Amino acid sequence: MTRGRPGTATAGASATGVRELPRRELGAFLRSRRERLTPGDVGLPDGPGRRTPGLRRAEVAELAGISVSWYTWLEQGRVRTSEQVLRAVARALRLDGAETAHVLSFVADDPPSDAPTWVSPNLLSLVRAMTPHPAVVLDPHWDLLAWNAGYAALLTDPARLHPKQRNLLWLVFRWPPTRTLLADWEQDARALLGQFRSRAARRPWDARFAELVEELRYDADAARWYDHRETAAFHPSVRRFRHPTAGELRLRYVKLAAVEEPGHHFLAYLPDDRATEKALRRLQSG
Repeated sequence: MTRGRPGTATAGASATGVRELPRRELGAFLRSRRERLTPGDVGLPDGPGRRTPGLRRAEVAELAGISVSWYTWLEQGRVRTSEQVLRAVARALRLDGAETAHVLSFVADDPPSDAPTWVSPNLLSLVRAMTPHPAVVLDPHWDLLAWNAGYAALLTDPARLHPKQRNLLWLVFRWPPTRTLLADWEQDARALLGQFRSRAARRPWDARFAELVEELRYDADAARWYDHRETAAFHPSVRRFRHPTAGELRLRYVKLAAVEEPGHHFLAYLPDDRATEKALRRLQSG
């Protein structure tokens, strides 16, 4: 199929297979954001005859400067489009920074490559050397591949969990002590789930993501936030913990990409004050 400017091309038949699935996910996300807006939100008059919530597709297309047909095909997952068009649509839908980044992640049509299932000796040595500061290596599904004694002391020892439960999202939503351990549980859990959803949306064919989403749906909060298609971007932050033996902790949440292991991330919790530093050392020694 040959395409020119958006709105001037013929739709044609869409590709089949896994390449089509992320486009459908993108379309569903755009539709959910269109339906949450009112004409007044974007400076348009609220005319008569509105039977469904949100903006009309024609209104979004006009605001974005593209044809109604093209925007319709975009919501239906029938076309691949450019970063320029998606940025225009993001502005029209009043998307925030995290939502815009999520939309732009769909520009690449090829699915991301799979990450290795092993952790290199160098990265494993780094994780161990961080003790007493908690540290862990995550794969793209946020499964825990390696952790140190500091991480086990702060949360729980992942070695005691079933391998399918060694996952950051599982610990946040399905391991009950986390709700009291994290002082700002709802804020932190919601942000983590939004980051996870942005990654899972790019791999709708991935069985591990599907398995985790099914497990998370047993938690009412996770199910509700996930169905709202909430997304979030990672930002370095300070997390507050109320540990049963170490007391109040303030830990800076640091996440780094592992260059030698594409798809893996090194996650560390660094003390934000002297009291937390001392408490971590007591926790590790005790």
